[in-house]
Amino acid sequence: MMTWTQLSLHGFKERFLSNRMKILWPLLSMFILGAAWGLSDPNIRLPAQIPLDSAYSILYVSSAFILLSATLGVVFVSFDGISRDRISGVLDIKLSQPISRNQLTTSMIISHWGAVAIPTVSLSIIAIFIIGERFGQYPSLTEVMIYLGFTGLVLLWYTLIQLLASSWAEDMGSSLALGLGAWMLFTLLWLLLTSVVAGLSGVAVDGSDVERWSNLQAQVDLFSPNGLYHLALETQIQDVDQRNSTFSLVMATCIWTIVPWYLLARRVKSMQP
Repeated sequence: MMTWTQLSLHGFKERFLSNRMKILWPLLSMFILGAAWGLSDPNIRLPAQIPLDSAYSILYVSSAFILLSATLGVVFVSFDGISRDRISGVLDIKLSQPISRNQLTTSMIISHWGAVAIPTVSLSIIAIFIIGERFGQYPSLTEVMIYLGFTGLVLLWYTLIQLLASSWAEDMGSSLALGLGAWMLFTLLWLLLTSVVAGLSGVAVDGSDVERWSNLQAQVDLFSPNGLYHLALETQIQDVDQRNSTFSLVMATCIWTIVPWYLLARRVKSMQP
């Protein structure tokens, strides 16, 4: 009998050493390290509303490249996390093991999350040193911990979303479609959804009512893992007007972590071998 920690380690090794990770490693390196190298160039010029006047502001801007690469990597690593085992019959064996379903769920989450989180965090640490050497300034320890901590959390949220999709899907194709659809919604289409909500709320989206638009956008972003990730990182930027209270950010973080985890645990409990 394997314990949940042994199951987690076994699943992690299986995914970390897979062919998918051989493709993902270069992509993560290109996005994360490339962003750090390029944005820390003293001669770079970005729009006026994105000043790069500190090491942490460079980290903040480079986080967009994590959302484009690492979160998509989670989708491709985890899309068949449950559906493939169901099709092959491996899931029946796992469900028949003398281990609680909660522990089985935890091992699934940790193995899939760790396969992408460890490379991402490792490359992010290297990126911090690149920024420090090229920019001549390092972010504070608090800023680094918040940056790495929420980077790990946003990858956890996407892992939970993808495993939920995989548990509901009938085959691997539909599982990938569901996970990729969720990624596209939060990454590419969220601004469009925010504009629709603004229109229904009577808030102008043409730039004539910046204050109300910014307040609405900050509230809507709490319902997106990407939005919450950036809102949390913004708390360490001095010149940014914080439109959400610390309490609302903490509550949103807890909800995004606990609710999908609970739903996945319930889903695994309902499965029969």
